[in-house]
Amino acid sequence: MYQSHHDEQYAGEPYYGDGSIYASPPTRTRRRMIIAAASLAALLVGGVSVDRIAAARAESRTAKAFQDGMGTADRPSVHVRGFPVLNELAAGSLDHVDLTAHDIPAAGSTRPLPVTKLTVGMDGLKTSGSADEAHADGVTATAFLSYADVSRALGVRVSQGEESRRVDATASLPLVGDVTVSAAVSAAGGNRIAFTDVRAEQGELLPPLKSLLDKALDEPIPLQNVPEGLQLRSVTTSEDGIDARFTGRSVTFHPDSSSA
Repeated sequence: MYQSHHDEQYAGEPYYGDGSIYASPPTRTRRRMIIAAASLAALLVGGVSVDRIAAARAESRTAKAFQDGMGTADRPSVHVRGFPVLNELAAGSLDHVDLTAHDIPAAGSTRPLPVTKLTVGMDGLKTSGSADEAHADGVTATAFLSYADVSRALGVRVSQGEESRRVDATASLPLVGDVTVSAAVSAAGGNRIAFTDVRAEQGELLPPLKSLLDKALDEPIPLQNVPEGLQLRSVTTSEDGIDARFTGRSVTFHPDSSSA
């Protein structure tokens, strides 16, 4: 009996007509491999989810410790780097944590200068049994001080200078007028910002205006609202404000931890 070419090629397999796909059911080995792969994928997804929950809890703890210690109105944003975080937590230390806080007040100062924005990178962050305390082996931080905040603290109008690392300070008095001077900005001991090399830029430096500028610029202004243990290393200026850069070893965040 004549048997077609299709009959010879696909004998014993499902036939769906010319142009159709010929498919055989997966073998038992293939089915086991598919099930194993699916199970592994589910396990990995579940592990990632559990790890992210642990990271979120660590971030929340760190944010609370910083907020309680620095007295910020809002909790800072915190990001725990690395994976898996569970292993780091089991070892009692997080490899690296980034934190960003805004509007850190400066209470108890004769010239209070709030920190407009503080960005902190912490290495080897350890958490104690208390939820409101955290300790870091090494810290780098940048405090951004807006010219608006600096102006309010000094009592004169401060803006970016024409030269790098310099600011312009303008004093104004009714019936006297305005005068603008340029001053170099630098880091001073005790986490203070100094204004030196003052030069007259515009206007007549009359005695009342000079007195006002001397009061504003003669004494370095302290940064009293950074975590204890940080040391001011450098100061730079930008279009919008002053950047103060800090480093520190063995820094603890806890209530009343700001620099005195």
